[in-house]
Amino acid sequence: MADVADLRLGVNVDHVATLRNARGGHHPDPVRAAHLAVAAGANGITAHLREDRRHINDDDIARLKADVAAPLNLEMAATDEMLGIALKTQPHAACLVPERRAERTTEGGLDAAGQVSRIRPLVGELTKAGVRVSLFIAAEAAQINAAVAIGAPCIEIHTGAWCEAVAAGRDGDAEAEWRRIVAATGLAHRLGLEVHAGHGLDFGTAERIAGIAAIVELNIGHFLIGQAVLFGLADAIKAMRAAMDRGRAKASP
Repeated sequence: MADVADLRLGVNVDHVATLRNARGGHHPDPVRAAHLAVAAGANGITAHLREDRRHINDDDIARLKADVAAPLNLEMAATDEMLGIALKTQPHAACLVPERRAERTTEGGLDAAGQVSRIRPLVGELTKAGVRVSLFIAAEAAQINAAVAIGAPCIEIHTGAWCEAVAAGRDGDAEAEWRRIVAATGLAHRLGLEVHAGHGLDFGTAERIAGIAAIVELNIGHFLIGQAVLFGLADAIKAMRAAMDRGRAKASP
């Protein structure tokens, strides 16, 4: 039986800022939400500083780094502006993600395979600065091999397609996506990459994916903030932690 303690939960507080920005002002505060998340069992805090600052802003990132003791995972586009902010902020980790202004959320994985020469020096600078880098990629061998070529120590597998198929009851599609995730995780693990997963996870899908022992971190945001609106953030995070632990208890080393 695997040790449940080796599965970390990163809570994304982006959509606390979305609620704040809908009306302006300072409430609800994503930094306050981060403190509550850590107290409830989160191992780290994730925040995506988008180019258009649609939710998290620069001040939020600075305060999350300064005021929250838990590790900060900065989701960022592979741009010179974001590199400069990351080097100045010095988060514990940076996850490179694709970004388009028109999208409502991150709709797919980063095309690492098509941008090796662009991403490699950026990853090198972050790594030299002591920032752990991950690439948010699809569960595809080409992208995983590119992560190795780029020199990123970690990947985060985009679980959105699987979660959408599960939610829609498309059992065949869901099983096909699940097999892709399992195969990709195995490949990445064999190649020496640390494997994370995220996007679209709820209690049920988090519990199932927690059973893959090679995955050591789940990053979950929108679902938890939605649950928090209905039931409270602490209870939502405790329930997610319990679901992950149930799944992890079934994992084989």
